[in-house]
Amino acid sequence: MNTTSRRLRTLLHSAWIVALAAAGLAGCSGGGGSTPAASSPPPAAADTGTLLISLTDADGDFVGYSVDVLSVTLQRRGGGSVEVLPAATRIDFAQLTDLSDLLAVATLAPGDIVGGKIRLDYGTAEVFVELGGQVVRANVVGANGAPLGVTELEIELAAREHLVITRGRAALLALDFDLAASHNVDLAQSPPVVTARPYIVAEIEPVAEKDLRLRGALVSTDVAGSSYTVDVRPWFRPDGAHGRVTVQTTSSTSFEIDGVPAAGAAGLRALAAKPAGTMTVAFGTLSTQERRFTAEIVHAGDSVSGERIDAIHGNIVARRGDQLTVKGAFAVRRDHVARLHRTVVVNVGTNTKVLKTGTPGTVLDAGALSVGQQIVAFGTLTEPATDTTPATFDATNGRVRMLPTHLDGNVNASVPGQLNLTLRGIDRLGVDAFDFAGTGVTAAQDANPADYEVATGTLGLASVVAGEAARVVGFVRPFGSAPADFEGRTVIDHRGLPALLGIGWGPAGTTAPFLSMGISGLVLDIDNSSIGERHTLIVGNRHVDLTTLPTPPTLAPPTTGRAIYGIGVGANIRMFTSFAEFSSELAVLLGGGDRAIALTASGRYEAGTTTLYATHIAVQFAPK
Repeated sequence: MNTTSRRLRTLLHSAWIVALAAAGLAGCSGGGGSTPAASSPPPAAADTGTLLISLTDADGDFVGYSVDVLSVTLQRRGGGSVEVLPAATRIDFAQLTDLSDLLAVATLAPGDIVGGKIRLDYGTAEVFVELGGQVVRANVVGANGAPLGVTELEIELAAREHLVITRGRAALLALDFDLAASHNVDLAQSPPVVTARPYIVAEIEPVAEKDLRLRGALVSTDVAGSSYTVDVRPWFRPDGAHGRVTVQTTSSTSFEIDGVPAAGAAGLRALAAKPAGTMTVAFGTLSTQERRFTAEIVHAGDSVSGERIDAIHGNIVARRGDQLTVKGAFAVRRDHVARLHRTVVVNVGTNTKVLKTGTPGTVLDAGALSVGQQIVAFGTLTEPATDTTPATFDATNGRVRMLPTHLDGNVNASVPGQLNLTLRGIDRLGVDAFDFAGTGVTAAQDANPADYEVATGTLGLASVVAGEAARVVGFVRPFGSAPADFEGRTVIDHRGLPALLGIGWGPAGTTAPFLSMGISGLVLDIDNSSIGERHTLIVGNRHVDLTTLPTPPTLAPPTTGRAIYGIGVGANIRMFTSFAEFSSELAVLLGGGDRAIALTASGRYEAGTTTLYATHIAVQFAPK
C-alpha cells in the first residue's frame, strides 16, 4: 500500500465536515493574545475529573442524515445520573464517517459510569440517499412502519470496559451512531423508505482511529506556549459553551484566518490578534493517553463555515462556463442554519479566490475548479423556492477552498507515473452523478470514467493489482486540461481498503444465519432461504453479491488490535470486546429460538479466503 498516514488522509478529506474535537483540557486561560470570554465556564475543581463525549458514525448509505440530539444522560454505578449535553444540537450524521464530533466536555465527581441514554428527535429529520445519480429525500420509519418521533437509545459499555472518572484526569466516551447497522434502505419505493432500528456503539478506547475536528469560540491565545483555548460549540451551534479545550499547535500547523493563510507561530500570532468569541475550527489528533489535542490545520474568523459568510461543501458534478453544479451540497448559512441541498449552482468568476489545501500561500483562479473536485465555497446562498429546485450560490467575489478528493474504482492498468481506473465513485457520490464534459483539452480528451487517468508521480504502484479495487486521494486537474484527469497524492490498494458487509433476513428473521460458529469465526449461510434483498460486500465502493462468492464468507476477529461487537434485541443492546464471548452469546440466543434479522460487519477483507477480519460486528434480533 502506498500512502501517506491514514490520519492525515482522513483529516484533509474531511476538513469541512463535523465539529469535533478532543483535547488537552484547559481550565485556565493562556498567557497572551485574546482576553477570556465572560461567558466561559469555570475551570474544573481539583477534586473532580473531566469527561469528553464525542459522537461519530460508521459509514452508511446516506448522503445526508440530520436529526436532533436532545440529551445524553449517563448512569453512575450504584444509582444516580448526570446530563452531559448542555443544549439540544442538530447533527448530520452522514458527515461524521471520517471524523468525530465533541458534543461536550463535562466536569464530574469521581466514580464509575456504567451506561446511559441518548435521545434523538426524528420529528424534523432530513434524510437523503443517492438514486440513479440524483440525490433524493427518503422517508424514515421505525420497525413497525410508522414515522419515528423522539427515540431513546441505550448507551451500553462492553462488560470488560469501565468508564472511570478520576480526580484531575480526563476520560473519553466515544458514541458511534452506526448508520449501516441501524438502517435498511429500500430504493425500490418512491420516495425511498429507510427503516431505522437506531444502534449506538459506546467505546472508551475507540477501535477506529479517526481524526478530530474541534469547533469553538476563542477564549484566549498563548503564543509563548504554542496553544489557544476555546469554548466548545459542537456542529454549527451559534452560541453556548459545551466545555473548554486547549488546542496545541506546532511549527507546521497551517492556519487560515479570514481567508489569509499563515503557518506556525505566525499563524498563532494572527489568531491572537482576533477578539475573544472569534469562531475557530481545528483539525488534528488526540493523544489517547494524555488527552492532548494537537492541531494540524486551524481555520478562524470567516474561514469557518457560516461565520459572516455563507458556505457550501461538496463535490463539483458538472461545469458549464463559470457555473459549477454541486449535488448533495451541505450548506451552512451565516445565521448558522445548516442543511443539505440536493443541488446547488455555484457561480465563480475572475475575482474568485481559490485556495488549495496543503499548499498554503498558493492562490489559484477559478480555472483550477473541475468536475469531481471536493470544495468548500464562501459567498452568498440563495435558498430555492422548493426542495426540488436548485439553490444558487454567488462566489464571484468570494473564495473556494479545494479539499483532497477521494476516488474509488477498479484498476484497469498501472505503469510508473500513471494509474487508470474504472471509476465507481468520488467521495460520497456514485460516478453516475458526474458529467465530465469540458474537462479535457478537447472534447475527445474529456475524462472517461471507464478509463480515468490518474497521474501518480513517484508513488510506488507495485502492490496495485489490475482488476482489484483501489482508492486514490488527491486533486482533480484544472478544468479543460485533461489528460491526466487527476493528481494522485496517495494510492491505497485493495488490501488496505475498508470493507463493509451487510445482510438481512427479513422482518421474520432466521434462527440459522450461520453454517458454523466458534471462537475463530462465524461462517455465513449464503443459501439461507430467509435472506432478503440485502446481501452485499462493499470494498472501496465495489459491490459484491454475497451469494456469488465461491465459498461462504467467514467473519473472524482481527489478527491484531481491538474490536467491538454488539447484539441488539429490541431496544436492549449488549457490547463485547471478546469475539469468543460474542460468539457464545449468539449461540445461546439462536439456540433458544431468537431470530436474527440483520447483520453488519466492517474490517479488512481477504478475497482469497473470503474472510472478513472484522473490527465491528452488529447483529440485530427480532424483538421478543
